[in-house]
Amino acid sequence: MPISHVAMIMDGNRRWADDRHLPRLMGHKEGVKTLKELVKHVGARNLKYLTVYAFSSENWQRSEEEVGYLLDLFQNVLVSELEELSENNVKLKFLGNLIQLPGSLQSSIKRAMDKTAGNTGLALQVAINYGSRLEITEAVRRIASDVAAGKLAAGDVNEEMITNYLYTTGIPDPELLIRTGGEMRLSNYLLWQSAYTELYVTPVLWPDFKPADFELAVSEFCTRQRRYGA
Repeated sequence: MPISHVAMIMDGNRRWADDRHLPRLMGHKEGVKTLKELVKHVGARNLKYLTVYAFSSENWQRSEEEVGYLLDLFQNVLVSELEELSENNVKLKFLGNLIQLPGSLQSSIKRAMDKTAGNTGLALQVAINYGSRLEITEAVRRIASDVAAGKLAAGDVNEEMITNYLYTTGIPDPELLIRTGGEMRLSNYLLWQSAYTELYVTPVLWPDFKPADFELAVSEFCTRQRRYGA
């Protein structure tokens, strides 16, 4: 079964650190290494789209220390990895409410998207300050505004139009969503886009997730029959 778009919920960084009696922040640092290895792997196997959940709109509720560390980590990774990502023909896009992020991180995000905009290899979407209900709410608000302004007629609103108002406009829905860490929930991630996405949950914690685990998920996906309600 062909597959072009895989979404990831990268869960288990903190539990990984707890299991090793390490500071939880070390789990996030190790998780970055896992993502870098996975990006190289899926790029080499010619996957077209990879979308990863890096920071949810609910993660602001974590400790100030952890939130600050995560935002600094994103900033440092963008600076240190951008050249290599660009050389590997990766096209970066960031999904979420980016205007709430620190100004320096917003600038790095814009620089990364501008630098890789013309790349034609793996399209890597990073969901940061992302929540699917917020995404859908913002889309509905913008559609309502356009209807009120006379740019749209209410009768014109359909599924395709709503899709085009989401952060993921222009990106096909994922065929497969992989969640590490064993939790059986979507955590407010790609709710619209995953209406018919196949779900795969593994108990492997994110820092321990290897390319072989990715291939196991894809192999299992290939045994499924996708009926789309038929």
